[in-house]
Amino acid sequence: MSSSPSSRPSVVVAELGPTNTGKTFRAIERMLEHDSGIIGLPLRLLAREVYDRVTAKVGEGRVALMTGEEKRIPPRPDYWICTVEAMPTDREVDFLAVDEIQLAAHRERGHVFTDRLLHARGRKETWFLGADTMRPMVQALIPHASTKRAMRLSQLRYAGRRSLKSLPPRSAVVAFSADRVYELAEALRRLRGGVAVVLGALSPRTRNAQVAMYQSGEVQYLVATDAIGMGLNLDLNHVAFATLSKYDGAEQRDLYPDELAQIAGRAGRHLNDGSFGALNTLPELPPRIVSAIETHRFPAVRSLVWRNSSLDFASPEALLDSLSRAPRDSAFVRVERADDFDALKGLSAVPAIRELTTDKASVELLWQVCQIPDFRKGLFGQHVALLRETFLQLTAGDGKLDPTWLGRQVSPLDDASGDIHTLMDRLAAIRIWTYISHRPGWLNDAEDWQERTRRIEDALGDALHERLVERFVQRAARRSARRFVRASTQPQAGASDNPFAKLGLLLTEVPGAEGALMTEEQFVQRVVDATHDAFEVDVTGRISFEAQPLARLVRGRDRRSPQLALAEPEVWTGGARQRLERRLVALARDLVTEAMGGFPAESFTSASRSPATRAVAYQLAEGLGVISQGEAREQWRLLDEESRERLKTQGVHEGQRFLYVTQALSPQALERRAMLTALFQQAPCPQGIPQEPALNGSALAGRSARAFGYEVIGPVALRIDIVERLGAGLRNPQGAKQVQALMQQLRLEGGVRAQVLRALGGQPQGAASKKRRRRRGRKPSATAPDTSGVRGRETAGSGRLNDRP
Repeated sequence: MSSSPSSRPSVVVAELGPTNTGKTFRAIERMLEHDSGIIGLPLRLLAREVYDRVTAKVGEGRVALMTGEEKRIPPRPDYWICTVEAMPTDREVDFLAVDEIQLAAHRERGHVFTDRLLHARGRKETWFLGADTMRPMVQALIPHASTKRAMRLSQLRYAGRRSLKSLPPRSAVVAFSADRVYELAEALRRLRGGVAVVLGALSPRTRNAQVAMYQSGEVQYLVATDAIGMGLNLDLNHVAFATLSKYDGAEQRDLYPDELAQIAGRAGRHLNDGSFGALNTLPELPPRIVSAIETHRFPAVRSLVWRNSSLDFASPEALLDSLSRAPRDSAFVRVERADDFDALKGLSAVPAIRELTTDKASVELLWQVCQIPDFRKGLFGQHVALLRETFLQLTAGDGKLDPTWLGRQVSPLDDASGDIHTLMDRLAAIRIWTYISHRPGWLNDAEDWQERTRRIEDALGDALHERLVERFVQRAARRSARRFVRASTQPQAGASDNPFAKLGLLLTEVPGAEGALMTEEQFVQRVVDATHDAFEVDVTGRISFEAQPLARLVRGRDRRSPQLALAEPEVWTGGARQRLERRLVALARDLVTEAMGGFPAESFTSASRSPATRAVAYQLAEGLGVISQGEAREQWRLLDEESRERLKTQGVHEGQRFLYVTQALSPQALERRAMLTALFQQAPCPQGIPQEPALNGSALAGRSARAFGYEVIGPVALRIDIVERLGAGLRNPQGAKQVQALMQQLRLEGGVRAQVLRALGGQPQGAASKKRRRRRGRKPSATAPDTSGVRGRETAGSGRLNDRP
């Protein structure tokens, strides 16, 4: 991501329009057409949703998730899914997008969105997504931007007032305080039997479990804050407002019409129409507001919230002055209040801190400490006191936080008992320490503290979800409340052989192998959070996790699109099943990517690529990273030099007989290829594939050798990596030793060896002298022809080439 709009030419696109226009979907699709990209989203809940969507397309190995408290970063990510505040501004990518850009007018967060609008650019393309009210500002600030009006895909209609009892299924009730949300959820539970709850204060773990419960149909109603208004994709038919005012951090005020529209627009997804209204405890919405929401017409944004980004760290006073600097452009208004500024102002007045902040480095550290978020949203003085102690410790001794002090802060939060309010308070507090643990250089054993705070947050999130289910979902309405345990290494006598009999124990607490209970949600979350290496996938496509059979791959439309079947779907509740399938779809994409040697086919088959590039990429994808020279010769010849070099940087190699991705010929990739091919052909792999470098052609039983990564040459099938190594050695004047070593490895009979060498373009060594010796010697017996082509015997039915002793 470039920090300056003028540093590189970049196409800038502004997709502006109401909700349910597909803006975010199109931005994701466009990002995947590039080699690399970043998308910034307004909520960590939405960031996680988009992360799930992108990993289902390209696998988790290519995608990073970064929010203030959650980081999932693979070794070499191509795409970054972030909250807007967490976007890595020092990373350059081809494509960059910022969602809900109208938040540049937000009184507290707006300055971050304004900064991204002014400075964040992709190398090749930049998209800003948001409400049409931003059109005048975008056109004024970025004159060269291409502005597009996105049209809503479905109709949104006002349905008047309704009682809770008369709400239709698939409805959301929206309130603006946790207490009111719980009150409404309790009332709906009594009337309807069950409800999911979504608040911004929930951990991603809890929110995902609640949303999955709703999306799967376990419950038909949702009670939420305006956290659902920022792009969360829910299957809602109706949105009902329980109140029309909110506390915005400074005052209690009425919602603006465009804010009402943002929330109401969650009803009706894709081509399904939606409706909105209010509960009958409120008056009817004014006709002008109803009309504005239905027609998506609102006053344009005329000013954006701004904060100076050229900061002076000479002293705390200089920093405060630079932060207070007024904008020079009338299009901007200075941010009115921000927690980090207020914290800086308070800490700057502390004598002990003033004595320590005498140079640039110490002032910069103070500013970093002031940016620790106040997730508790309680007494601000309490938060400032925490920041004060943090800064004093970071400027004393070894410059690290004292682990004993850290333990005193964190240990009381490691308690999953208590009611919903207690758990939410602890969750808010532990989020602060999760944030601190991810600050580089602040802690000794930072990774241990990150793991500890994450574990506590997960345990609190699981407990909170359980409390929410217990309180707001009647057990009769929920399919199960299972307790899951890991399979014991020593099965109990009389126990079922089915491993899921140990997992699906309805309303029964059974001690696990490690003596601990595990709920369904906890087990599912372990799967969702697991890295790629935590799963075991055998040659038949069966997927296991922690020794538990979990699912299997089944035949899809082609080898690159295997489908998933859970090992025993009836064991899981609907929400758990949906989350498991989403994670395993990403795993399946990673397996296909492994077979292709990591080749990013999606980014080379976009409409922006030349026809020749798309053709080569498509063929490589279809061939799982390997195609013959004959198939690709014409398209490869038509490539321009830049496209050819770009393919080469992705590992594409022009070999002797094949065009291939280098890593697609690695042992791991060949194993994945064999599994995917056998799965698609619905027949086991021929024995010896892919371990054996050479097989008798008869071992393939008429099946395509190339599909399994082999090439038939005469009576034998050689693995393609061996074919390429032989071909390279034969064409290299210094390659005789390499060819000789490979031939010894293959253990081919002399006649077959000569045939292979001739087919690969080499001259069999000593061929002429052998002919002369044969003419002087005894004629070969006519009754004993050489039909095996190898110096050895075949193991019955194996097709392997074994050397005789």
